[in-house]
Amino acid sequence: MKLQTLIPSYYYHFYNRGNNKENIFVEEDNYHHFLKLIKKYLLPIVDIYSYCLLTNHFHLLLKIRGDESLPEQIRKGKTTVHQPFSNLFNAYTKAFNKKYARTGSLFQKHPKRILIKDEEYLRNLIVYINTNPGHHNIAEFATYKFSSYRALISTKPTLLQRNEVMVLFDDVENFTYMHQNKKIDLEIIKNSIVDD
Repeated sequence: MKLQTLIPSYYYHFYNRGNNKENIFVEEDNYHHFLKLIKKYLLPIVDIYSYCLLTNHFHLLLKIRGDESLPEQIRKGKTTVHQPFSNLFNAYTKAFNKKYARTGSLFQKHPKRILIKDEEYLRNLIVYINTNPGHHNIAEFATYKFSSYRALISTKPTLLQRNEVMVLFDDVENFTYMHQNKKIDLEIIKNSIVDD
C-alpha cells in the first residue's frame, strides 16, 4: 500500500498501537526513550502541538514544517519527509526488542495519519489527545506524565507549540476549562479514536 505524501505546512494526527494490541511501553524508561527519539528524529521537520503516550498506543498532533524550514536533504529531494518517521519507529523498535529479548514488529504495520485542514477538528483533537489517559482509564489526564497537557499549561520552557495552541483556545483559562469539562465533539474526530 502506497502511503499518502506528507504535505509541508499541514497538520497531521499520527497514531499507532502495538502489534496485536500489545504494550509498546512497559516501564517509565520506555516513554522517556520514545520522547528522546521524537526530539532527535521529528523536531527537525515538525512542530508538535500535542501528544499522549499510553501503554499500547500513542498520539502525536504535529505540523510538518514549511519547505524553507525543512532540512536540506529533504528540500533537495535526497530523502523524503517520511524518512524521519521511519527512523523514529525503527530505532524505538530495535531498542525495545533488544531490551526485552523479543523479535519482530512492535507496531502495527504503518502509523495512521489524518490530514487536518479544519480548525474546529484541530481544537477537538487537542482536547481528545490530552484527555486520552482518562478515556482509557489509565490515569487522571491533568496529572499524567506522558502527555502534553501539563507542559502546555505550564510557564516552563517547552519544545511544544504552546503559544499557538493557546491562540486556538483564546487563553490558558479556556484551554483548561475545555479539558476539565472534556468539551469534545466526538463526531468531528471519530476517525481519530483508538480503541483498546
